[in-house]
Amino acid sequence: MPHATQHADVAAVATAELDSALRGGPFHVALRAAIAARGLPLQRVQHHLSRHGVKVGVTSLSYWQQGARRPQRPESLRAVRVLEEILQLPEESLIRLLAETDGGGPGQRPGSRSYRSLVEASDVLDRLLAELRLPPDGGLHTLGHHELIRIGPHRELAGRESHHIVRAHKDGVDRFVAVHHGDPGCAPERMRVHAVENCRTGRVRVHRDSGVLVAELLFDTRLRAGDTFLFRYDVEDGTAGVSREYVRGFGPAGGQYALQVRFDARALPVRCHRFAQHSPAAPRSGRQELPLSGRHHSVHLVEPRVRTGVVGIGWDWE
Repeated sequence: MPHATQHADVAAVATAELDSALRGGPFHVALRAAIAARGLPLQRVQHHLSRHGVKVGVTSLSYWQQGARRPQRPESLRAVRVLEEILQLPEESLIRLLAETDGGGPGQRPGSRSYRSLVEASDVLDRLLAELRLPPDGGLHTLGHHELIRIGPHRELAGRESHHIVRAHKDGVDRFVAVHHGDPGCAPERMRVHAVENCRTGRVRVHRDSGVLVAELLFDTRLRAGDTFLFRYDVEDGTAGVSREYVRGFGPAGGQYALQVRFDARALPVRCHRFAQHSPAAPRSGRQELPLSGRHHSVHLVEPRVRTGVVGIGWDWE
């Protein structure tokens, strides 16, 4: 049965090529190999996507597998996740390759936020604040801010808890505006904000394309100038793919900042480090390795007094 043997040989070669592409990438080669291994024409792939409620043109699929274009918008990234299911691929296999080759300019690690994305998020924030009729200066100075970032079992940004100590610099302050910027491909409309202590959740606005969520946290009192206040809130995320870093930007100099990243015991990184930037456009500096604590699987940094710029923690998976 020469035809059956020949068919088996072709299938074996296609499977081997797919396994190799999924291990080493790049994304477009792996996608092309997966489609070839399943023997699906692009029209059928498009049909399967539409049955999952995802609209992607045949031309876009062709560009993706040729490497002429890359899925970048949230809807496109959702399509990639559905493609993993349609093409019977391991979960996160294509998304991981996409993130690993998504670096920006010189000195930017794969999967890190680009200067452009940070600027776009800043512009979106200004629009959302205007929509809520909230001034950029909320009348509060930060004396202390502790953030706990939770990385889940699938290496995703599962959530973030923030504990603030603030002082009012004008009378009548009764709220704080919380901002959460999810990882690329996130779905901010599926995130949830929980008021944990000394506050309650007010209006919430999201911008899907940039992954930005803005939420009012309402106090049960009106502060007078000079009053201090403590409050805590939590953002449930878990809507994006593999997370590789968390960054926090600062405007005017302020109080103490502590950032802690805690990893699920089933998803531990091979190494972690801290970094800083004078501005989102500046090169990264001050890299320092951070040892992972044995019992609680976490790393942290502390800035006794923050300065204008960016600080963050990055980590590498296997």
